[in-house]
Amino acid sequence: MYLKSALRAATALTVFASTAAFAETITIATVNNGDMIRMQGLTEDFTAKTGHEVEWVTLEENVLRQRVTTDISAKGGQFDIMTIGMYETPIWGKNGWLVPLNDLPAEYDVDDILPAMRGGLSHDGTLFAAPFYGESSMIMYRTDLMEKAGLEMPAAPTWEFVADAARQMTDKGNETYGICLRGKAGWGENAAFITAMSNSFGARWFDENWAPQFDSEAWSNTLNFYINLLNDAGPPGASNNGFNENLSLFQQGKCGMWIDATVAASFVTNPSDSTVADKVGFALAPDTGLGKRSNWLWAWALAIPAGTQKEAAAKEFIEWATSKDYIELVAENEGWANVPPGARISLYENANYKDIPFAKMTLESILSADPNNPTVDPVPYVGIQFAAIPEFAGIATQVGQEFSAALAGQQTAEEALAKAQALTADEMEAAGY
Repeated sequence: MYLKSALRAATALTVFASTAAFAETITIATVNNGDMIRMQGLTEDFTAKTGHEVEWVTLEENVLRQRVTTDISAKGGQFDIMTIGMYETPIWGKNGWLVPLNDLPAEYDVDDILPAMRGGLSHDGTLFAAPFYGESSMIMYRTDLMEKAGLEMPAAPTWEFVADAARQMTDKGNETYGICLRGKAGWGENAAFITAMSNSFGARWFDENWAPQFDSEAWSNTLNFYINLLNDAGPPGASNNGFNENLSLFQQGKCGMWIDATVAASFVTNPSDSTVADKVGFALAPDTGLGKRSNWLWAWALAIPAGTQKEAAAKEFIEWATSKDYIELVAENEGWANVPPGARISLYENANYKDIPFAKMTLESILSADPNNPTVDPVPYVGIQFAAIPEFAGIATQVGQEFSAALAGQQTAEEALAKAQALTADEMEAAGY
């Protein structure tokens, strides 16, 4: 008996020594969204299982995009894992800037990742980033304010209904605003939202010959509708509000409706954070009857920059953070409503998750988004709220600044669109399109 105990102790010490000998400290750049903050709080589980320590660099969305893009293009080597999305992953994978994730273990079950997410994070069939969570966009609305206005939200509303409801729900004297939408400048902030919105109005970034289309009637209709709606029914300073700012406003009960990422649903219905948690309903993103809704498709995903000296440890972290076991870990600690959504098929087949109020609408929104056919008229690009070309991020950052200035009243919508048309034409010509 004593000998067996001694052998077990010796084996445990050997395993611990082996783990300790190969333990690494990896640095991860991520966005300051709630699900990522939650992941950081659970990292002790990863360290306990692997011995690896984690250092976090947590950044606001626009800053994160700038930092990781600069670092990977310059081969700076600051990070062992980067949080990136469906725009960057295929482009960077094609450039050889990312480590392929084609050797994940069988128990990880790559085939369980939703096809829309797996496809958007791959290049030529090779996965280059694993989705931490996936999202589309949808309407989150105050059921009590909708009822007070004498209205009933359709499951699939039009922009006309949304605008009318927003104006009726607005009570500026009580700091209640009918609608909150992204206004903060950035290719992943206001430009992403307005691009998805424009699809439903029949607009597109480029025609089939890569000629910019901001001088079209469809773009004029989109931007004027957006600005007028926020001027009439939006909060003050809307041009400064991105995802996090609007989330806070909605949680404080100041937004009648918010059209944004489906992943926000768990935060607006969490009574620990939201004053209106029991008064939230969900609907598909609006349309104008032209056959396209204004919902996007995105994943915040974890990728390994090529050249890292800690590739093995980085892969272990990705396997842990994007696994079925991680979903169970979050459910055990935070409840099923707070698990990372939109990435795995099995989550939507799980009996514990099926009755979550926003689960069905989230999945329906994701499945209805088609990045290969994002617009009413044909386009030469893939992507719904972005065009998947290397030049897009730089161009859309400038376009987003013009849109934000128009919302702030610094110029008209027509002036913003004229500038967007000119700068996009110049950049595309310089790039050889």
